[in-house]
Amino acid sequence: MMKSNPSRWLKGALVSVAAAASCYWLWVSLHEWAGQARSDGTFSGLFESLFAGITGVVSMPVLLWAGMRVLQERGNHLLVILGAIAWFFIGGHLVDDDVSTTGTVVFLTLFTAFGTLLSGVEAPRR
Repeated sequence: MMKSNPSRWLKGALVSVAAAASCYWLWVSLHEWAGQARSDGTFSGLFESLFAGITGVVSMPVLLWAGMRVLQERGNHLLVILGAIAWFFIGGHLVDDDVSTTGTVVFLTLFTAFGTLLSGVEAPRR
């Protein structure tokens, strides 16, 4: 059910921007670390690259869920699920492709706007 509570939307915006910035920083840092581990070997840096990718993707739903719970909001299923799916594509594009600083800010802002909209939807309680 869609909520018209402005505080829920504000909380969703704060959590989305914090999660996007944190996950982006984490994923970029781990991606750079994985790049340093690569050498001329066939599978060199494979473990590090997998770890960077998995951590960069899995951290988003955890941060979205934890952030909204800390702010005492329940029923954030849609935000967590669709936010994680969106982050897989947005974060992957930002980390793997050569995106400018302006482009990065635009994509992180779009993710925040998407998260803010999704935070207004609350799953029905049983």
